[in-house]
Amino acid sequence: MNRPDRQFRTLDKDLGRITVVESAQFHAIRPVLRLGAAILLAVSLIFLALGVTGQQPGLVAIGVGFIVAGWLGLSIGANDIANSLGPAVGAGAIAIGPGLALVALAEIAGAMLAGHAVTHRLAEGIVDTAVLSGAGGQIVMLAALIAAAGWITVATGANLPVSTSHSIVGAIAGAGLAAAGPQAMSWGGIAAMALAWILTPFAAAVLAGALLVLLRLKVAEAPDRGRAARIWLPPLIGAMVGLFVAYVATLLPALSLRLPLALLPGAVAGLTTACLMRRRVDQLLAQLAGGKLGMKRLLRQPLLFAAVMMAFAHGAGDAGNVAAPLLVILTPAQPGTLPVPLLLLAIAGTTIALGAVLFGRRLVGMVGEGITRLNPARAFCITLATAMIVLVASGWGLPVSSTHVAVGGVFGVGFVREMLDRRTDARRTDLPVEERRRRQLIRRSHVATITAAWLVTVPVTALLGGLCCLAMLWLTGL
Repeated sequence: MNRPDRQFRTLDKDLGRITVVESAQFHAIRPVLRLGAAILLAVSLIFLALGVTGQQPGLVAIGVGFIVAGWLGLSIGANDIANSLGPAVGAGAIAIGPGLALVALAEIAGAMLAGHAVTHRLAEGIVDTAVLSGAGGQIVMLAALIAAAGWITVATGANLPVSTSHSIVGAIAGAGLAAAGPQAMSWGGIAAMALAWILTPFAAAVLAGALLVLLRLKVAEAPDRGRAARIWLPPLIGAMVGLFVAYVATLLPALSLRLPLALLPGAVAGLTTACLMRRRVDQLLAQLAGGKLGMKRLLRQPLLFAAVMMAFAHGAGDAGNVAAPLLVILTPAQPGTLPVPLLLLAIAGTTIALGAVLFGRRLVGMVGEGITRLNPARAFCITLATAMIVLVASGWGLPVSSTHVAVGGVFGVGFVREMLDRRTDARRTDLPVEERRRRQLIRRSHVATITAAWLVTVPVTALLGGLCCLAMLWLTGL
């Protein structure tokens, strides 16, 4: 019989790993923080000089916008790389170097192909576009960039897990309020984003839990795991690849396929993947010669593809944080619906990818090869669920935090695992009251941390954005 203090501990272990990941992030991206502090100081000196000389921002605002947005992209890539690549490296699916290169390319592809919707939402769905025409729009978005970058620099230095998406939304809202008042705000659009921040972690929990139920009941606990793997894994992995290929086919400008037609290349990719997965399972069974087939070996390649999906989704969702303010800064005299240049999305995606490549190696190493390694089956469910939820949100133009969505997936997997444990082992004794209370406190603390980060980030960045906007309006005489 299992000891009471060892029961139902999976969720607590994974939550503890997330805490270690966050602590590792703070140490791994110190160079980014120093770079950000230097950039913000230089920007402050530039605007002080503008105020003293009485010059209009003009081209200087564009240059400063690119500098701050570039640093914001670097910090996004450095912070979030472990979410997608860490589990695949930990499972041995790919080495860190090639993994970073592959994820960087996926980030750029996601930004270029699927970053339009979030960019439009941030550029036009928070503040009335009429307010953003002319130099006033440049000031609003430049203030938002500076406020978001400043808050992320300070918060990360203080070990506070904040979201870039939440930061830029709050900063744009605050700057818009300061420039034009509440009548210029799109409160419906802001409410839709806030609702997405609440619902997406729950959706990830449900999806990740359902995937774990399928993997565990149909494969891991099957009497003949090899035979079960041959039956269930090929269609599951094939469906994953096929749906993603169909989705990408709808985004490619050269194809511009509608969903019914996009299902054709998706079906081809899915069937090919299913055949390759069946062949891979057969090879592993032949190598084991009757031994037990481990889930880690089974899920190496699917974990790698899930990591690519996650990076693509991250690029699609977070590129808008960089591209949307730059879009308004570069086109201040064009109110109304603004076309998003592909080059601008490519620049945003490249800065995020550079942040991942330049500053992510150490963090991925700690996450993938150190004490934070996740069980491959749970990591696969969490990564795939997070990627799918973020992709859906990005397609609707809703900027969400991939980290918060992933934490929702961790909760879903953990609760499902404990439910299955209780179902399969009726001999387990109940935990002591003190132990149950301790575990409840652990879980509540993670929920409280995420909620506090959301509740604090938006008003703080809104205040900073408003103050920056008022200061720049005063300095430039607008």
